Amino acid sequence: MISLRASLRLLTSVLAMPLVMGPAWAQESAPVPALTLELNGAQASEKGCRLTFVVNNTLGADLSKAAFEIALFNEAGVVDRLTVLDFKDLPAGKTKVTRFDLAGADCAKVSRVLINSATECAGTGIEPGACMRGLKTETKTGIAFGV
Repeated sequence: MISLRASLRLLTSVLAMPLVMGPAWAQESAPVPALTLELNGAQASEKGCRLTFVVNNTLGADLSKAAFEIALFNEAGVVDRLTVLDFKDLPAGKTKVTRFDLAGADCAKVSRVLINSATECAGTGIEPGACMRGLKTETKTGIAFGV
């Protein structure tokens, strides 16, 4: 009788375990709010160097304005220039492609693009630091890209 009770308790515990673990597992798999900037291309243009970015806003709210100060490094690793890229509005859950022509820049000499800071990060329910805190960077080019 005692071993039957022990077996039933063990069986009940084993069957109840997924119910207890379910919510914790669901919380872990929830996507982390992020703003992903991918440097997708760098090619010579009439003005200089054209950088193409693919941006995905999964911060959970629309951004009415997003702008970042970037530093361009030359092939010797020296900062060539600082400039601000204005991505304008970035709707939540939407992927957007944006191009910037950097006058006088030579793409062949750009070795690295560094995001220095978010100069603007605005939207309903968005705190100013959200763009940098949730920022993820990727590159499809031979140019290093990051924070």
